[in-house]
Amino acid sequence: MPNYVHRSHNFFLYIFIALFSFVLGWQSTTVGLIGNADTGDTAHRGNLISFDFGNDDAEENADLALFWTVWNELTDRYVDVDAIDPKEMVYGSIKGMVESLGDDYTVFMTPEESERFTASLDGTLEGIGAELTVEDQNLVIVSPLRDSPAEKAGLLPGDLIFKVDGELTAEMTLFDAIMHIRGEKGTTVVLTIIREKLSEPFDVSMVRDSIDLESVTVEKMDNGIVYLSINQFNDKTIEKFNQAISEMLLNEPSGLIIDLRYNGGGYLDIAVDMLSYLLPSNTEAVKIKQRNSADDTTMYTNGNPKLLNVPLVILVNEGSASASEIVAGAIQAHERGVVMGTQTFGKGTVQEVEMFLDGSSIRITIAKWFTPDNRNINEVGLDPDIIIEFSDEDIENEVDIQKDTAVDYLMRL
Repeated sequence: MPNYVHRSHNFFLYIFIALFSFVLGWQSTTVGLIGNADTGDTAHRGNLISFDFGNDDAEENADLALFWTVWNELTDRYVDVDAIDPKEMVYGSIKGMVESLGDDYTVFMTPEESERFTASLDGTLEGIGAELTVEDQNLVIVSPLRDSPAEKAGLLPGDLIFKVDGELTAEMTLFDAIMHIRGEKGTTVVLTIIREKLSEPFDVSMVRDSIDLESVTVEKMDNGIVYLSINQFNDKTIEKFNQAISEMLLNEPSGLIIDLRYNGGGYLDIAVDMLSYLLPSNTEAVKIKQRNSADDTTMYTNGNPKLLNVPLVILVNEGSASASEIVAGAIQAHERGVVMGTQTFGKGTVQEVEMFLDGSSIRITIAKWFTPDNRNINEVGLDPDIIIEFSDEDIENEVDIQKDTAVDYLMRL
């Protein structure tokens, strides 16, 4: 099977299927899919005079004369000479061009933004521990991480961050908002939250902390059912997952619950590797559809399906996204187990990231992914086979009705 993850010291290329989400403290991304770092000097193409673009019927030329006219007007006539920074003007122009696509997941980052973004891919940072995305130019919480300051403060998926320490997020770039929220362990940040069911915004004060999330946690139940909570699909997930199931199989489990709630994604190949434990070998895991249909591909399970005969329940909710949805969608498509919970987030696009010679980078949506039965879940999400919603009483009494229902279901088999 081809190597879908390529990391190079000279050319940084990742392909993302995760949310465009910064885990404020930990920035969450997903890599995997079709990558080839041997693209030579594509990171630097020299001076562009014009761009050609179009469709099958016509071509249109974008004349950059207006751009240079405005550039010259600013550099020749703007009153505050010290404010004229050609490099920042170039970056600002590129950002505007990218933003004109109207795709929140296609983003240009300056060298500083790129450095901070990539520095957290394999490390632990300090912050509040929440995955964010952008919806209609609003900063929205996708998932508070387990045991994070965000979760302990009661932040929920779908909460809109209106202000950070009294400053409007609408007046910040996404990167600026992230930097305002992140900070040193022990310091305090106040977020003003808008929640759909509440009539007024409210403030939440949190003390920042180190964010170091275990990718897999295990709970062995007295009735022979094993509960695995998968918090992220990162480099350590499959190793931890394999350790957990190796011990589990020694005791002949009566059932398995895989909890993907509040899991905002991770590496694509890790999601496929996990499915390889649950589905027969060479089974379709996910379909990838690109701009040119000739480049479409399908990823298949591989290896030894050690859990093939263990009764299975997958738990999902509105914080389950991307790689989590790939796993749940494949389980549904092949009727391997039961998916329970609430409707998932709906992140069905793929992003590729390229670093340029000056340290800046661009993340471009280059494909959409579909479930094996050809469902496009982007902006829609997956509907569970069995919908289980929390009541106010469940929340007040800290009862995990979804987990309890999964246990009851498996015990009846």
